[in-house]
Amino acid sequence: MVRRILCYGDSNTYGYDPRSCLGGRYPESVRWTALLQAQGWDIFNAGQNGRSIPRNSRDVESLAQMVCRQQPDIVTVMLGSNDLLQAPGLSTAGCGERMEGFLAALLKQTLSCQLLLIAPPPMAPGAWVDDPKIVETSQRLGARYQGLAQKLGIAFADANDWNVELTFDGVHFSEQGHRAFFTGIGKRLLELGGGAS
Repeated sequence: MVRRILCYGDSNTYGYDPRSCLGGRYPESVRWTALLQAQGWDIFNAGQNGRSIPRNSRDVESLAQMVCRQQPDIVTVMLGSNDLLQAPGLSTAGCGERMEGFLAALLKQTLSCQLLLIAPPPMAPGAWVDDPKIVETSQRLGARYQGLAQKLGIAFADANDWNVELTFDGVHFSEQGHRAFFTGIGKRLLELGGGAS
């Protein structure tokens, strides 16, 4: 049976190509979501450039309605990088609190699917990242999210374990990075129950 996955995230879920000037995407042959689709998963890409962790009820309700319409088996959530970039003083704990507030509110909705919280790969020094504190904070996000997932009783994956290569900007996946992420997330999805078909 084909499993439907709703992928909720930022530009690295959307498939943003940092070599473009107008928010362009990598082709489907590169994007990790499209690679999952090609392997047999039924994917709905809900990535959006610039998205940070939702902090108001309107955004939570919007995602809940999307889940209701799409009826996925699994919803993946990978966010946090933009929060750190937009608020350089934000701590790992602060970012974790934002995510906990969002997920706790989402879990109050009537969901008939499994949630998978993904810690994004740590950022690296680059054109978009010139503060080493941001890099350090992003490196600690995986442990924080793992504890949060355990607390909320949801599934977890740490993309730091998948050797995801970033581009010159220190934030976005390279083409190789998308392939590595695809391999890692594909294995984790299989662990969560059944194959793509």
